[in-house]
This record gives sequence, C-alpha cells and structure tokens, in this order.
Amino acid sequence: MKTGRLASRLVAGALVLLAAATAAAPTVRAEAAWPAATRESQPWTRWWWLGSAVDEANLTRQLEQLAAAGFGGVEICPIYGAKGWEDRFVPFLSPRWMELLAHTTREAQRLGLGVDLTTGTGWPFGGPWVGDVDASSSLVLKRDERGIHTAESKGPIQKVKRAAPGGEGNVLDPFSVPALERYLTRFDAAFAGFHGVPPRAHFHDSFEYYGASFTPSLWMEFEARRGYDLRKELPALAGVGPEDTVARVRSDYRETLSDLHLEYIRRWSAWAHARGGLSRNQAHGAPGDLLDLYAAADIPETEVFRKPDEAQMPRLKLASSAAHVAGRTLASAEAFTWLGEHFQTSLAQAKEAADWLLLSGVNHLVYHGVPYSPAGVPWPGWQFYASVNFGPEGGLWRDLPELNGYLARVQAVLQAGEPGEDVLLYYSPRDAWHAAGELLVPNPVPPAFEEAGLLLWRRGFAWDAVSERRLADARVEDGRVRLGTGRYRALVVPRVRLMKTETVQRLIDLAREGATVVLFGGPPTDVPGWNALEPRRAAFREALRSFGLEPGLAPRRVVVGKGSVLVGDDVEVLLAQAGVAREPMADAGLRFVRRLHPGGAEYFLVNRGAAPVDGWVKLATTARSALLLDPRFPDRSGVAALRAAGEVYVQLAPGESAVLRTFASDPAPGSAWPYFEAIGTAAPVDGPWHRSFVEGGPVPPAPSDLRALASWTTLADAEAQRFAGTGRYAVQFERPGGEASDWLLDLGRVAETARVKLNGRDLGTLFTRPFRLRVSEALRPGTNTLEVEVTNLAANRVRDLDRRGVPWKTFHDANVVNIDYKPLDASAWPLRESGLLGPVTLRRLRRVEAPPPPE
Repeated sequence: MKTGRLASRLVAGALVLLAAATAAAPTVRAEAAWPAATRESQPWTRWWWLGSAVDEANLTRQLEQLAAAGFGGVEICPIYGAKGWEDRFVPFLSPRWMELLAHTTREAQRLGLGVDLTTGTGWPFGGPWVGDVDASSSLVLKRDERGIHTAESKGPIQKVKRAAPGGEGNVLDPFSVPALERYLTRFDAAFAGFHGVPPRAHFHDSFEYYGASFTPSLWMEFEARRGYDLRKELPALAGVGPEDTVARVRSDYRETLSDLHLEYIRRWSAWAHARGGLSRNQAHGAPGDLLDLYAAADIPETEVFRKPDEAQMPRLKLASSAAHVAGRTLASAEAFTWLGEHFQTSLAQAKEAADWLLLSGVNHLVYHGVPYSPAGVPWPGWQFYASVNFGPEGGLWRDLPELNGYLARVQAVLQAGEPGEDVLLYYSPRDAWHAAGELLVPNPVPPAFEEAGLLLWRRGFAWDAVSERRLADARVEDGRVRLGTGRYRALVVPRVRLMKTETVQRLIDLAREGATVVLFGGPPTDVPGWNALEPRRAAFREALRSFGLEPGLAPRRVVVGKGSVLVGDDVEVLLAQAGVAREPMADAGLRFVRRLHPGGAEYFLVNRGAAPVDGWVKLATTARSALLLDPRFPDRSGVAALRAAGEVYVQLAPGESAVLRTFASDPAPGSAWPYFEAIGTAAPVDGPWHRSFVEGGPVPPAPSDLRALASWTTLADAEAQRFAGTGRYAVQFERPGGEASDWLLDLGRVAETARVKLNGRDLGTLFTRPFRLRVSEALRPGTNTLEVEVTNLAANRVRDLDRRGVPWKTFHDANVVNIDYKPLDASAWPLRESGLLGPVTLRRLRRVEAPPPPE
C-alpha cells in the first residue's frame, strides 16, 4: 500500500476477515457503548389501515407485535379496504374513527411507541369536503385562429389516490393557503374533545398533485411577486416568442408556484404545531425549491422508490441538508418503497438500501410498510398494493428484529452530536426553471448541482446543500459559515448561470465576514426573471465588478474583507486552498457520514467497493485514539489501531459497515479491537446433515438427512416447494487440527437468514452477507455440534397460492400489483432457492497484533 492512501489488499488467498465478526466480547466501557435506543432512533413504519376496518383488540395486538420487533413508532395512513369487509369499514374522522385513533395513541404510549398521522387518506391531501373552488386545477393556454392567446383554468382535475372510506373526494389546491385552512377545519372539528394522546407528528406525502398548475389567486400573486401582469405575457408562457423571453416568463411562473406551495406547507406545519404535534414533509415531486420545502417541516423526509445507488446521493442529501441548515434533529426517509417484488425482498437487500439512506444523512427511517391485518384472516393476511410488507405475514418477520436493532444503533449515533459536513453546496432551482420543456418542472434540480454533489461525494468531501433563502440566516464564526446545526469551512457555488443580485451580494457579505466562497466553474453570468431585466442586469454586473468578479474570470483568489472568493474549474484544488480536507478512504470505496461530538467525531462507514478493505485509513479529523463498533452486534467494540498521523486500521468486507468513534484528547479505554488474517486452507464442514422444519407453512416438509447441502425446493417432498418458514440444519464435525488465534465459521450461501448455535451456544443471527462468524469461544477440541436455523422468503408459498387459484388478492382500488403496476400473478415465478446452501467451512485465524505499515 502507498503512504497517504488507503488501498485494498487480499489477505491469505483472497480472504479478508471481518474484524467485527461476532464472538464473546469483553466488558464494554461506557465510551465503547452504543447510545441508548429511543423511539426516534428505532425505525418506524407506515401502518396502512385498510378500509379503517380496525378494532381495539387487533390494534393492541399489532402494536404489541411491532414494539416487540423493535419498531419505535407508526404512521397511520388510512387507505382502501378489503372486499367482504365493507360492513366493518369506519369512515375517516367519524366519531368512531377518532375513538379508534385515541385507543391507538394511548396503547402506543403504554408500549413506548410513537404515532404519526397522515393529514388525510391515501395521498395527496383531499377529501369529500373539498369543494370545486378549493380543488386542484390546471392552467390551460389556448391560441385562437387570430393568434390571440387566452388562459383558463380546468378543475377539479384529480381525486384522492388510494382513498379510504370517508376520504374520497377532490384533491386540494396545493398553492392556496385559504383552501388549506378550510380543509383543516374538518380535522379541527374531529379533534375537538379528542381523548387520546396527540400524534407526535402530522404527515404530508410526496407532491403528487398531478397536473396542478393553477390557483384562483395566481394572477394577483404573480403580479405582486414578479412585478408584472402575467396575462399580458401569455404567448411567452405558452412557449411562443424569443427563446430567452419564453424561458424567463416561464421561470417567473414556476417560481411563483414554488412560493405559493412553500406558504402552503408552512401554514400546514404551523397548524400541526397548534395541535401539539410536529410536521413531517416529503418535498420531492414538487415543482418548487426542494430544499426550502423540506426545511419548512420539523422532520424533512426523502424517499427511495426503488433500489438506491450512488447517483441518487445529491438528491437524497437535500432532506438531511434541510434538517442541518434549519437546525432540525431528525431527517427521515420513506424506506424500501418497491425495493423489490412482493415477497421477494430480503433483509439483506433492505440493509443495503438502508445503508445508502444513512450515508445520505438520514437518521430516522420509516418503513414502507406494514398493513393492518386482523386475526383470523387466512395467510398472507391483508396486503397493500405495493411492496415491501414488513408485517407478521410478510415473510420477513422472524429475523426482522435483527435489522431493526442494527438500524436503531446506527440511527442513535447519527442523531447525536452535530453534523460533520465541511462544505455548503449552493442549490438553486433557477437554472432548471429557466430550461425548456413542459410548463411544470417537478423536482427542479439543475444538472450542475448533481454533478458537483456527486463529484464531492466520490472524492470524500462531506457536504450539505443550502438554498438562497437559507443563506439569509447564515453567519460567520471563526472563518466558518454557521447555519442551523452545521459549521462549514467553505461555501461552494457550482456552475450556476442565473443568480439574483441580492444573492451575489449575500455571498460577498459572507466572504467579507470571513467565509471562503468557492465559485466552481466561475461566477454566475446573468439574472433570472423577465421584469425590469436590463436595470437588474446592470446592478448584477456592478455587484460582481465591485468585488473584482466578472463572468469568464480566470482562476484566482479574490480577497474580500476577512475572507476570500476562490474561482476555478478544479473544485478539489479550490477546496484544498480553502483548507477543507477530504477523507481519502473514498478512494478505496469506503463511504461515510460523519457526526461531531465533544472531543471527537463518529463515522458511519460502509464499504461500497467491490474489494475488501484492509488497511490504514487516514482521517480528515483529529484523532489521538479511536474505537470501532460493529452495529450488527451490540457487544462488539474495541480500541482501534491508530498511528500518530491520524490513521486508523480498518478491515471491512464489501457491503459491510462499522461505526468509528474518535477522540481528539484522552485515549479511548477498553480492550483492543481484534484484527485477524486467515491461515491455511478452509476445512469443509461435511454432512451428513439432518434437516427438519421448525415453523412456517402451509405444511412443514418431512425431516431428511443430507449428504450435501442444497435448496430444500429440490426435495421430492411436494410440500418443500411451497414452504415458507424455517428449517433447522444440524451436523456433527471434528475440529480441524492446527494452532489458531480464532476460527472462522463461513456458512457460504444462505437463503435468506440464519440463526447459528454451536455446541448449544447461541452465536447470533446473520441476515446479510457475508454469512460468517468467529467461533473460538464455542468451538472445542474433538466433536462439535452445529445448528443453523435458516428462514426463507415467502415467495414460493405465494407462487403456490396463485398456481392453485387461491383467492388471496381481495382488495378494492389497486388490489395487489407487481413492480410494473400490472396485476400480480406469482404463478409463473421460478422457485426461489431456500435454506442453507453452503459450502460450510472452518478456517484458522491468526491475530494481527500490529498491522503492518504501508509499503
């Protein structure tokens, strides 16, 4: 390995060992312990009340199940119901419905759970009390045979999607505060005399006011905000005329809708506060300034619709950025929406997706989700139309507490301290609003912002986004920009074309007060908008010139007051000049999110590379000592090997994660973190294996003895091909010869989770790759007995239901659809491998007391 760089290396024949593999642990000192779990650090789940056909006994039963599984709370979302249960439907917000809500919040409080409530049914806001005047509408532009342009509104244009009984009706106008206030009076009336515990928060889902582009006050609001009558510029709004004029008028229109929707969200959030609760908002999908919309709520919430990846990181970080710059503690995410097909998503896939969200700065996951299902309904119970079902009937329940525990530990770390981002990255939708295309621009995120954000992310710079509106609250302390709970060494403006003169002045003022402003790609070149264009352009150019800036400026540093403005095309060089250090671990595929605590920092690390990482990690923060903690196993921690240069030794397999806790002063106490390398060759743990089935259905297959491991779907027993549940594998084997510091048990392939017991000692549950454990505390000379309980997914059992025509998809509205939104038919699914597939091996380990220096 090269000095100053982290490299990956393979140890002893292409095997790098997990330093965090479970074993008996020494007594954990307070400094090495995990923060106490709270209801906020535990994952929450959306809880679909199908038809609101709920009752006290089943509500209590399912809340107790959720609490026992490690959930911290639920978000109630009433939706369409199950066929045949219509006589049990409870109308939304009716007196009976409010009684059931009160029972739920009281029982949740007893169990230590929180409850959030959607401000409506299905999505978005709307209902039967929304009259036509308050309904969402669209702007229709027409041109007659004489070439004269006119505008009119069309509405109502949408009904509530997936509405519950009592929630059917028009979708609300998302640009009208008066309409919102009239909408909320129905909730005020329902909550009058409410005898339950108030919801922790009220929830607004992603912007799915499809086609909403008009509000009755548009013309008046536009003129008051933009300074001219939009009705006189209808040709440009319709896309007719000089390209620049069209873009500017449309940009003004888009900005006006953004302003109006922001006021709508702020008013709703204030209403939630008046009701004794918080607000939780998903801004994505909106045609407005996304960061401002996220920041308007107490808990900003992002979402991953399908499998997340690195390219999504700039957009994912908008929610956590909003939390940081607005001084919020929690940044949430709707997690696992359509992560995979029904009954085919594993806990390993959920962990991988969750890690991406955690790396984006999210620290409060809300699963999507758990359907309410009453006792006595044949398996698989009530289902929501979209996956993934994390409830007791979803096929993931037995070992779900392991994932929930993992997330509770990591989220507790990410909710503590302060954000550790060094860079503020300027986000503005103006360049996206100025672009050609449809009249509405959902999710206006300019490519330059995404490109700069991804570049910074990949190069190991920790950053938050900031909007022009939020910059007004920034101040400079000791050369750093202080905003919300963050302290930033530099403010980076990506290749922005359009910027208001007031924003240019704000950047200069921050530099004058001591901040470092980086103009990546050069200064902005023009002002946005149409009204009074030339006078505003002149003021814009003068503002740039007065501080030595102008469009097309060559790379340079401009000293401004106590600070400076750096201009250039290499953002990494510019940030180095600004004294912003990157984390070199990024070069080896390690991704991180960093929190600061008194006297040090905490890193959540994930190896996102294809190769194992086994080497020295140079940190960008000061560290005299460090602890490593394995979030999969709460008793696994130890003092990490650290060199004077601030380098810590890390061993992580692909996909594996760890928490690194550093101390800038006193050395961390406790036992040393164990580092190992493999020696010799892996010894097979051969059969005969005895396999039996301990729980699941519809009928457990007969026990069998195996000479070699294979999927239980290959058994001659017909029940094996449709079985969903747990098989127990037992084998006796002799411990191999040779000296070893420890032994590594590798289960090979597991479909899908495994509880491991050796000589009667419980070694833990594995729910994600690599499926291996250190076992020296339980392994003994001579004969040993290994037991592995493997739980598969429910896909094969659902496949069997559809092949036999069993009517389990009996729901109104969307019923159950596949990932492509077509009616779900599992009959053609291939059989999914199930059980312990192996090969199972044992390998000797040698403790590395002092990791070797780099080459």
